[in-house]
Amino acid sequence: MLKVMTFNANGLRAAQRKGFFDWFATQDVDILCVQETKAQAEQMQDPVFHPAGYHVHFHDAEKKGYSGVAIYSRREPDTVTMGFGWPEFDSEGRFIRADYDGLAVISLYMPSGTTGDVRQEVKYKLMERFLPVLKSYAEDDEREYIICGDWNIAHKKIDIKNWKTNQKNSGFLPEERAWMDRVF
Repeated sequence: MLKVMTFNANGLRAAQRKGFFDWFATQDVDILCVQETKAQAEQMQDPVFHPAGYHVHFHDAEKKGYSGVAIYSRREPDTVTMGFGWPEFDSEGRFIRADYDGLAVISLYMPSGTTGDVRQEVKYKLMERFLPVLKSYAEDDEREYIICGDWNIAHKKIDIKNWKTNQKNSGFLPEERAWMDRVF
């Protein structure tokens, strides 16, 4: 059975300094999806970021120290797709897909929207454009999909501490939770 894991690094270089790759070496994982790498591939040339036995693919944000996703896999993917094909989102390094025979594994990092109305609108726009993509995945009889990621949305009350006080905050807004209902 394929073992897939996801990890929000909140900075892969910071995670490395805190022992992440020592811990990762002890795991029996075929594919690791990472969100929030917060670095460019050229900043991760040190062999510690390329563990023996794993192929690694990074999709960086253009802005240094921001966003970014990666996939570590024991098997080299047949193809790797960086981004959605939508420049306004792809510049933020939020999506990478690795295809293996009849399987696609995706590392996804949705915008949080917590820095204000402009970023919340960016999040809503991505949600609107991504839903038909997700529907096409569900209807694909040729391939199975595993989507790992930081969705930046708590779906149900049980998924968040202090749900009552968070109902007006990005990440737990009624529109976001309704969207997750549609996804599921």
